[in-house]
Amino acid sequence: MLTDSLDPVPESALTARDKKLIASAPYLQHKPSSDWLRHTVDYSGKEKSGTVIIDTEHKFLYLVLANGKALRYGVTVGEEGMDWKGIAKVGRKTEWPDWTPTSDILKRIPDLPKYVSPGPHNPMGARALYLYQGNKDTLFRIHGTNQPEYIGWAISSGCIRMLNEDVIDLYNRVPVGATVVVI
Repeated sequence: MLTDSLDPVPESALTARDKKLIASAPYLQHKPSSDWLRHTVDYSGKEKSGTVIIDTEHKFLYLVLANGKALRYGVTVGEEGMDWKGIAKVGRKTEWPDWTPTSDILKRIPDLPKYVSPGPHNPMGARALYLYQGNKDTLFRIHGTNQPEYIGWAISSGCIRMLNEDVIDLYNRVPVGATVVVI
């Protein structure tokens, strides 16, 4: 029997700083439909516990757990032509990261600032997991968002965006070196 149960991030996963910054976010306090919120689901794949799987077609990120289960989070993925697929490792992690758009992003969207300091206004959101292949930074990230209304869409420049509460939960569960499979 398949199970799929809504499994909200516990309040205890958020620090006092996280709660304060998320509460003061300048964006619309939007919550996606419950389909895009964190669920515990059955998992029968071959990946071992601790592996992150990103299903770009269906716009879900899975964290494989023990005993045939996974946490499923709704995500925003890269728009067509900007998405990335492959296997990577979490090379580093940052709380409330800053953001410097790449030159390619600035060419496409020239009105962006050249630098955004950390905080709830930052497009990187509350946490970032930096994806590496070998010792090389892929420039792709799993990170929070200041645009929660786009969870479930394919509009990013290739990064995987999550609700800030969800990326905090994932950040707390996934160590540097964890395998990330993007399909």
